[in-house]
Amino acid sequence: MNDKKLFKWAAVLIVLPIGLAIFGGDKFRYPCQDPANWDTPQCQKPLCDVTRTCPEHIFKGQRDPRLGPPTETAQAPAPAAKPQQGAECK
Repeated sequence: MNDKKLFKWAAVLIVLPIGLAIFGGDKFRYPCQDPANWDTPQCQKPLCDVTRTCPEHIFKGQRDPRLGPPTETAQAPAPAAKPQQGAECK
C-alpha cells in the first residue's frame, strides 16, 4: 500500500513542474523587461528612473536590446603584441 502512495507523490512531483513550465507563460521580473512595455509611460523617464526599472538600468552591462543586433561594421580586434625573444623577466 505504501508503494502506491509513494508512486502518486512521485508522479505529482514530476508532473507539477512540467505543467508549470508548459502553461506558466512568459513572466518578467520587472514590467520594463518586456519589450511590449518599452513605450509605456511606466518605462519612460523620469517615472522609471525613480524605481531604477528603466530598460537601461535592467540591462546594465549588456547591450541594450532595443538597439537590435550589432552591426557588421565593427572593427576587428588588434593583433596581440609578440613577446620579445631573449627578454628576461625578473
